[in-house]
Amino acid sequence: MQQTRMLLGDWRRGDIGARDQLFDRLYGELRQVSAALLRRESNNSLATEDLVNEAAMRLMEMDSIDWADRSHFLALSARAMRRILIDHARKKKSEKRSHEKVTLLTRFEGGQQRLDLEELETALIRLQAIDEEKAKIVELRFFGGLTPAEIGEVLGTSESTVKRQWQIARTWLLDAMGGP
Repeated sequence: MQQTRMLLGDWRRGDIGARDQLFDRLYGELRQVSAALLRRESNNSLATEDLVNEAAMRLMEMDSIDWADRSHFLALSARAMRRILIDHARKKKSEKRSHEKVTLLTRFEGGQQRLDLEELETALIRLQAIDEEKAKIVELRFFGGLTPAEIGEVLGTSESTVKRQWQIARTWLLDAMGGP
């Protein structure tokens, strides 16, 4: 854990070798997040490694990120993966030869449900305008695969608060997306 913080700090100060070591160190976790996201989707042609590599490229392009710790890094990676999946879904939708929706398989109220990725993105944007913290919690749960404890660490709040906010956000999203 301390090694990760040191690498993040070194990368922030411009050490490219530290950046590469960090990605090597956390590659397995990034693959797990990517694989979980892709497992929950249908009609997606991205491979796990493609999603991780594209997210890594986007993170490398960001200037002067004040990395806090491993959870913060994974949270930003999850956000990058979300953007990639949304961009990919929009591109597929715009192609005339493909008319299939890109969906995300998730669990709401204990049952599995497929959510249209673009509808989810639209609802998340609306939720962010209303309550940015709840939108971050949803993003970290759906796209980052983080636990409530890890989300609490990223957001600087308690696990119980995250769980309460998650319940509210989840209910709001179902309603916003026309769910039951």
